[in-house]
Amino acid sequence: MAQSITIYLHFPCFDGVVSAVLASEYLSRKRGLETRDIVPVNYDRQSSWVESQLSEPAVVVDFLYHPKAFFWADHHQTTFASDALRADFEMRNSPDLLFDPTASSCAELLWRKVHRQLGEPKFREMVEWARRIDGARYDSVEEAVLGDAPALRINQSLLHDSSPEYCRFLVESLRVKTLAGVAASRMVRERYATVRKAIQKGQKLFSSLSRIEGNRIVVFQLPKPAEKTLVSRYAPYLAYPDARYSVGVSPHGNGAKITAMRNPWRRFKSVPLGQIFRHYGGGGHQRVASVLVDNAVDAEATLGAIVRDIESQGGGAAPKSKRA
Repeated sequence: MAQSITIYLHFPCFDGVVSAVLASEYLSRKRGLETRDIVPVNYDRQSSWVESQLSEPAVVVDFLYHPKAFFWADHHQTTFASDALRADFEMRNSPDLLFDPTASSCAELLWRKVHRQLGEPKFREMVEWARRIDGARYDSVEEAVLGDAPALRINQSLLHDSSPEYCRFLVESLRVKTLAGVAASRMVRERYATVRKAIQKGQKLFSSLSRIEGNRIVVFQLPKPAEKTLVSRYAPYLAYPDARYSVGVSPHGNGAKITAMRNPWRRFKSVPLGQIFRHYGGGGHQRVASVLVDNAVDAEATLGAIVRDIESQGGGAAPKSKRA
C-alpha cells in the first residue's frame, strides 16, 4: 500500500494551487506517494506556524518554512520566521527543500525539479501562468483586471470562494485536466461569472475610495464590501496608470488586511515590500506583500507607517523612465 502524504499550500493563491498540483503529481509518479489530504494555509497562521503539528509525511509549498516538512518549496523572501529556522534549512541540506527568492513563482521553482517527470504540455502551461499571475507579469492592466483566459478565470474565482473544499477541487482537477478543462467546469464558471460582475462594479467605486499622494503612491481604505462588489488588486493602476505603488486596507474577518504592490507596468527598481511588511508581522516578496491586523485603528496606523517606510527607502522618487 502506497504511503500517503498531506500537502499544505498557500491559498487562496493560483501559484499555491499549481505548486500543489506539481508536488502531488511528482511525488506520486517519482516515489509512489499518494496525496491523502490537501490543506490550505494563509498568513493568519504565521505566528503559530512553526509550532503547528503537521500531519506527516508533510509537504509544504508556496508557504513559510516548517522544519517538519520533508518536501518544501517557497520563493518568498520572508519564509524563515527566525535565523534558527534558516539555519535548520541549511543544515538539512536536502534536495527536497527548495528555496529561491529570485523565482517569479513557487511553481517556477518547482518546475526545475519536476519537469522531467511531468512532461505534458498542460503542466508547462500552468507553470507559465503561475509565473505571470504571481509575478504580476500581465501584458496590460486591462488583461489583469478583465482578461478571461482559462487561468485568469480560475484565478479570479478564488476571490469568490477560498474554502478548503474549493481548494481541494482545484488541485485534484488540475492534476488530471487542462486549465481550459477546469475553467469550463460548472464550479469555476459560476464563481468566475459572479466575480467578473462584482469587479466591474468595484472599479467604478474605487476612485471614490482612493487618493494618490505626491510621491505617486495610491492609498486606499475599503469598507466592508457591498454585496456583489469586489475591488481588484490591480484597480489602483486602472485608476492611476502613472502610480508607482499602491497600499491599501480592506476588511478581513474581524480585522483588516493591508496589501502593497509595485506597479508592474512601470520600469523601476522596487523597494523590498516583503521585508518592510515583515517588520509589521506580515510578509511577501519584492513587489507584493500583505499583513493581517486586528482592528481598524491598528490598520490605519500601520498603513501610514508602511507608506512612510516605502517613501524613506526611495519608493517615492520619480522614475528615470516613463516607459511602461
